[in-house]
Amino acid sequence: MFKKILIANRGEIAVRIVRACRELGISTVAVYSSADADALHRRLADQAICIGPPVASESYLNIPNIISAAELTGVDAIHPGYGFLAENAEFADVCRSCDLVFIGPSGESIRAIGNKAGARRLVKEAGVPVLPGSDGPVKDEEEALRYARSLSYPVMIKASAGGGGRGMRIAATEGELLDLMRLAQREASASFGNGEIYFERYLVHPRHVEVQVLGDGFGNLVHLGERDCTIQRRHQKLIEEAPSPALDEAKRRKMGEAAVRAARAVNYVNAGTVEFLLDGTGEFFFIEMNTRVQVEHPVTEMVTGIDIVKEQIRIAAGERLDVEQDDVALRGHAIEFRINAEDPERHFAPAPGEIRFYGPPGGPGVRVDTHIFSGYRVPAEYDSLLAKLIVWGRDRDEAIARGQRALSEMVVVGPPTTIPFHRKVLEDPSFRAGDYAHLLSENPQPPAGERVRG
Repeated sequence: MFKKILIANRGEIAVRIVRACRELGISTVAVYSSADADALHRRLADQAICIGPPVASESYLNIPNIISAAELTGVDAIHPGYGFLAENAEFADVCRSCDLVFIGPSGESIRAIGNKAGARRLVKEAGVPVLPGSDGPVKDEEEALRYARSLSYPVMIKASAGGGGRGMRIAATEGELLDLMRLAQREASASFGNGEIYFERYLVHPRHVEVQVLGDGFGNLVHLGERDCTIQRRHQKLIEEAPSPALDEAKRRKMGEAAVRAARAVNYVNAGTVEFLLDGTGEFFFIEMNTRVQVEHPVTEMVTGIDIVKEQIRIAAGERLDVEQDDVALRGHAIEFRINAEDPERHFAPAPGEIRFYGPPGGPGVRVDTHIFSGYRVPAEYDSLLAKLIVWGRDRDEAIARGQRALSEMVVVGPPTTIPFHRKVLEDPSFRAGDYAHLLSENPQPPAGERVRG
């Protein structure tokens, strides 16, 4: 097992990793920007090093500075968390070349699954259903028109190297297709250094269901069931739950097996998530695989009893999975609410500022993963996530009731948050019934031509 780990991240996920390491008897090193000089992850870690100014490109995305901090403090491994460098194949390669263990998949696996057009081909060959679309990157305008006509409109234009909604457009008609394609290419090139795009059939109000997988270095792969992440704004998740109310046991088993096939197709090692869209007929389609721990991993932990972050660390240290597929059992129901510093009344506009008072909820079946405290100043430079409120119940009804109670107890005085939005969702009869169509019609996907933003 490792003796010391550097956490190349910030916020609640950095705090989460510090706590997992402490329970495993591992020392931790926090890195922070000057904007995070008073951050909780810096206070909780055994050591802390400033790696640059507030702008992420000069701090949390600065590979030389992070590697220098790792070498200076003599760590064995680096945990990237999620976001920033978590899915950066170059960073994984640099860690390896510097004799540092990257707690995640290999650079080769990240590249194989990170190019979404290439990933479609790989998983399709492995027998995983994919949305009808182009077989690879669209080469020219003539091919674009041909593919779009074969799919029928509307058509989703997506960046091969994309993520977070960048490089995506929805074309409703042939007349706007080529202009939107050029816009998506320019945005993808600027955001990812790769202007390749591909097409997929656009599903109206699908459910977004993802499957958590774990794989070790000995060829063992298991899935930990699914999470329903359908409630989103601008393709960013707001509420996640496990298990999905839309799946029965047969469909759950089929989707889990498909996720394992997808992971095996790229020789996947460590924790990952295979994401699917579920249409109104109950058919599901692969859309992408995330090669990192997910923001919403706690709901899976709550229903399986498996600590995913600890498993990540054990796998990276060369240990075998100590769980087989038949050992994985889902118990009860869990729901996660992302508490963001955003104003739901202003289209979820970010709202940085000082938190004058923070009062967390408590009681049975309530978990809060956060990095905030009274007096904490939410910086404008980073993601608006303040906390994740996770509730567990013996069934979905109890989880919803517990969520209502916990949200009513949670107090954040200062910037506006998404707490009122979550309380409104839990009061909606369609959500309580597990049918999100009504909610999605009120919070629709972007209209044709609109940029899908992260």
